[in-house]
Amino acid sequence: MSGTGTDTEHDPLQTAVWRLRSRGCWTDAAALLAPRQGAAAALQRTSLLVERCLFTGEGWGEAEDSLRTAEAVADDDDARGAAACERGQLAYAATVLGVRDRADEARTALGRAAALLAPGGAGRALLDFRRGLVAEHLADSPQAARAAYRRAHAGATAQGDSLLLSFTWRHLAGLALREGEVAEARHGFAESLRLREELGFLVGTAPALAALADAEPEPEASRLRAEATRLFRLLGGVPSWLATHLPPAA
Repeated sequence: MSGTGTDTEHDPLQTAVWRLRSRGCWTDAAALLAPRQGAAAALQRTSLLVERCLFTGEGWGEAEDSLRTAEAVADDDDARGAAACERGQLAYAATVLGVRDRADEARTALGRAAALLAPGGAGRALLDFRRGLVAEHLADSPQAARAAYRRAHAGATAQGDSLLLSFTWRHLAGLALREGEVAEARHGFAESLRLREELGFLVGTAPALAALADAEPEPEASRLRAEATRLFRLLGGVPSWLATHLPPAA
């Protein structure tokens, strides 16, 4: 989820991977990485396929196979922790999308990742964010979720991870809206949208537009939802879970 592929401007492969990922072409992006060996490439390929599952609700078998490979080739605690983090995210996605209840697996895997990843390490902010997702959507514990999102937000800020910041802004704003803090929510949703537009993260722009619409008055809310709907259809109905939050097709 974190990383844009644009911070390695001298690596044409990473630029190509990012361009495909940002347009929802996760399978093609993962295929570009197939010839590369080692733990880092296996983990990146896995993260792409896990993200595809969350956005589309498809590709579970391929993601599981890639994850097992990443776990097998992990050669240090950072790699093992990152693989555990991906396992936790895959189990979370299966649970929240109603594919299969894997909530216990998600918690266990993320707990293992927390034991392996060093505090302040590169993967810690992403782990904190994912623990926030589990707290919010599986445990219905907004206080624990907020604390985890704030840790993730601080870590992403320190690392300059704009993509992860777009997610932490959005989820912190969602909690604010849930508590009736509309101005705070509007600010967070607007920051999330701004970052995604700046990064060119097209596949994440429609959800950001729809989220901001929930905090805006009319007629701005309808305009934002219409733009979200246009992008959603342009990308072939991705992310799939957004369909229930947008106006039905005419």
